[in-house]
Amino acid sequence: MNYQSSPLFRGEADQHSREGPNKLTVIGEATIQAPPDQAIITLGVITENKDPILAQQQNATAMAKVLTGLADLGIPDDQIKTKEYRMDPQYDYLDGKEIFKNYKVHHMIEIRTKNIDRVGNIVDTSIKNGSNSVSNIRFSLSQHDMYYNQALALALQNAKQKALALAKAADVTLQQIPETIEEIPAGSTPVLYQTSFVAKAASTQIQPGELEIEAIVKVIYTFH
Repeated sequence: MNYQSSPLFRGEADQHSREGPNKLTVIGEATIQAPPDQAIITLGVITENKDPILAQQQNATAMAKVLTGLADLGIPDDQIKTKEYRMDPQYDYLDGKEIFKNYKVHHMIEIRTKNIDRVGNIVDTSIKNGSNSVSNIRFSLSQHDMYYNQALALALQNAKQKALALAKAADVTLQQIPETIEEIPAGSTPVLYQTSFVAKAASTQIQPGELEIEAIVKVIYTFH
């Protein structure tokens, strides 16, 4: 796990100003990097047929094979759930007219696993058993709140460092206890990240990397 706090000044991201008499506002930021410990894989089967019953049956047969393959890998049923199921008519357009083509059945499932090293194997096994759609692979932290709270503490330290630097530059004495501390939501939620998969030789290589957990606080100090 790698801790990274923002530098003392970062241009517009660190706006600071005096609010009213003897008040100083600073923005504190911090980012923590941590390896993910769980993955969510969304994949499934898409079938097409002019007969809606056949389209549905073909899809069910293929999905049954996919689920059997996942069971053989030791993936329990409570880690698999249906994400999407629908059947839609498909049309071609000729001279501005709709011409019926076939029915398309989508059946997507969501697989959750804490074994990050097996994500590529799960994808390969599913494709081998009939899956023809992998929509995304996301990674997350099971203890996100713990990391976020650590980032919050670092962000508050960062805010204090800025306030002390500004007070010193202005030749004033800063009150050590802040008047107010406000948590500011980060621009994006760092819990889940999407990645792409690349087939290499006989296996799919997944590189989850590290996740970034960002915290931002607005702190108001008084001075004299």
